[in-house]
Amino acid sequence: MASTSQPLRGKRTCKKIFWAVFPHACFILSLVIYAFLGALMFSHIEGNRKVNLSEEYRKFLQSLWSISRNLSDNMTENEEIFKERIHGLLSTAERDWFVNPKDIWTFFGSLFFCCTVFTTVGYGNTYPVTRIGKYLCMLYALFGIPLMFLVLTDMGDILATVLSKSYNEFRKLQSKILASKLCSGSTCNKGDELQSRAQSKVVVSEPLTIMEVLKIQPGIKRKPIKYRNAEIFEMLIARENERTKPARNKSIERWSSCPELARGKTMSRVMENFDKIGKQLEKLDVPIVLMVLVIFVYISCAAAILPNWETRLDFQEAFYFCFITLTTIGFGDTQLEHPKFFLFFSLYIIIGMEIVFIAFKLGQDRLIAFYKKMISFCGEKKMPSKKVYPK
Repeated sequence: MASTSQPLRGKRTCKKIFWAVFPHACFILSLVIYAFLGALMFSHIEGNRKVNLSEEYRKFLQSLWSISRNLSDNMTENEEIFKERIHGLLSTAERDWFVNPKDIWTFFGSLFFCCTVFTTVGYGNTYPVTRIGKYLCMLYALFGIPLMFLVLTDMGDILATVLSKSYNEFRKLQSKILASKLCSGSTCNKGDELQSRAQSKVVVSEPLTIMEVLKIQPGIKRKPIKYRNAEIFEMLIARENERTKPARNKSIERWSSCPELARGKTMSRVMENFDKIGKQLEKLDVPIVLMVLVIFVYISCAAAILPNWETRLDFQEAFYFCFITLTTIGFGDTQLEHPKFFLFFSLYIIIGMEIVFIAFKLGQDRLIAFYKKMISFCGEKKMPSKKVYPK
């Protein structure tokens, strides 16, 4: 019986773990599939567009040709004028004149663009040019941004649970260290004496045995001795049988007799997991200074790794780029040479955006509490004092 119950318990544990992880995996998998579908769509539409040389492009080439012909042999005389004319001419140029769309809208380039859309970063380096691409970009963002925020909220619950437990364990450890430092030799001895006295008092007031309880009952006293002994013996045997009887697993019985009930119970638990999304994030209460420190360390780690493949970035520029990315500002002033390498940082971006989101949420709660205290303080000062009139 024990050998058959162990595999059943193992299967039940695996099922519980699977259905507990299922909502989180479902959201992340949906976002990954959504990003891949968007990459295929935009790479096909924008990458295969035809580049038509417009009249502005011909004027640009004509102006550039005229500037090159008017240059004299002595470059020192016309250097400033040449710089101004070239700078003004290049500012009118468009990038599509010199770049092949297939080189920009590869699968990884399109995937990078989709990530900047639903994360609301929007660097501005890559953008749709065709009318169909612009319409599809609006539709893609309309469904992708809520999905991204759902993933952020779900990941926020996990991160909030980890942060709150870590902070509580740190507080417990801190209190134990302080208690051990404050505890001197004399006070500890007194505490041990008090604890031993309390234990001795507890031993004196132990509960009565079943024999003593049965002897106290008046119903048993009135009976003859032989009937009393037989009844006590039967009650002791019944009590021992109840102890040795193996506990029957009601869920296994329900599953074996009616599997639909077990499946219904499992589905209800899964639905409860979906309904609990965002609850742990609302309960999180850690110091805002701790979250700022976590953000600083988190961005510093990426800023130390990013210059390994982005050679034009140093630590400070990489730190600035990561901060602009995680806060979804996305100016686009810093361009990446290898954006497909940065795609491997997708999990880093999602977790980092989650940390920044939690920090903003805590800051918002602190600001609301501050404004409430300030308004209540001002209201108490402006309230007229009650005058006591003589009777």
